Amino acid sequence: MVRVPNLTRDMVEDPYKEAFDHETSESNGVVESGPGSVMIYSPEMRKRANHLVGYFRRVTDLPIKLQELCMILTARHMDCQYIWYAHSARGRQQGLSNELVDAIRDKKELPHMPPDESALVAYANEMFNNHKVSQTTFQTALDQFGARWLTELSTMMGYYTLLAYNANSFEIDLPEGGTEPVLPV
Repeated sequence: MVRVPNLTRDMVEDPYKEAFDHETSESNGVVESGPGSVMIYSPEMRKRANHLVGYFRRVTDLPIKLQELCMILTARHMDCQYIWYAHSARGRQQGLSNELVDAIRDKKELPHMPPDESALVAYANEMFNNHKVSQTTFQTALDQFGARWLTELSTMMGYYTLLAYNANSFEIDLPEGGTEPVLPV
């Protein structure tokens, strides 16, 4: 159960009402679910963070399958039910194998993967477990993705970690009707 009520305009301090209005213009003045329902408590911060989300959603040419893999790896490492819920089924739809998604969820041995998935998994695992990556892992990822995509993947892991902190800290509820099992935590 989420730890704070949905923020309404009358709860927002005057200097932040314009940012609140901007951020809620497409949702009838309220953000009811997801990490955004917490981040809206700082409307200007959320507005600025959404510029990065907009880049990931509308600008980058980073394959969606790799984006989804990046998101579910982050969800698993952060034990974030909400991000897992939001992206595990989509990862499958974008071409991640059922065996891979299930193994990530259950922290089991991973199946054989194509080189791009394998490079991303190794990179993310080292970064989350060691807070840095070895030269060998870095070079493999760099050779696979190039500097721009590797920068975007690294930034995406950081951004989804930020979302996971909000989702986990505020205990954001999962929407009803999901098709994926929750993370065993």
